[in-house]
Amino acid sequence: MRALSVRDKCIVAAVAVFVNLGFSAGAETAGLERQFAELADPSYPGWEVAESDIRRAWSRSGSAAMDLLLKRGEEALDAGDLPAAIAHLTALTDHAPDFPEGWNARASAYYMAGQLGPAMADIAQVLRLEPRHWGALAGLGMILADMGDKARALSAFRASFALNPHQQDVKDSITRLEKELAGITL
Repeated sequence: MRALSVRDKCIVAAVAVFVNLGFSAGAETAGLERQFAELADPSYPGWEVAESDIRRAWSRSGSAAMDLLLKRGEEALDAGDLPAAIAHLTALTDHAPDFPEGWNARASAYYMAGQLGPAMADIAQVLRLEPRHWGALAGLGMILADMGDKARALSAFRASFALNPHQQDVKDSITRLEKELAGITL
């Protein structure tokens, strides 16, 4: 039996992500069902407040020390210091494995470092803990598109857009992929 290629491992991870979508949401967003419903309504005028409430809940780990690790990791990411970002965020995921935003931030760092396999593994963790994380789904779509898996990328983007239809970049990605896939004959 041959060893799996990096691409094959990424596809296996993507399938695992979709299997995990049925798991329950994390405690950080418990009680925010109304905000998720408001955000998902494309015509709801207060969607920005709902989105902000959800993002704020996602950013709280319940520990000042873990929140500081997230902040340091995000600052390093913003500064382009990917090794430092990954180090801070790895410490965070090691010490707070049930905190979805730690995994999401590290997935972003891995993606920016070109490490698609680890990024997808972290996205799987995010979605296991918080299946309504539209940012992680959009990130999955980006990775799958980069890998040339347009059909699965489109599915991930559509899932993200269903949760938050106010993402112009995701809408644009859906439109682009629909056009590209329409030109493919099986």
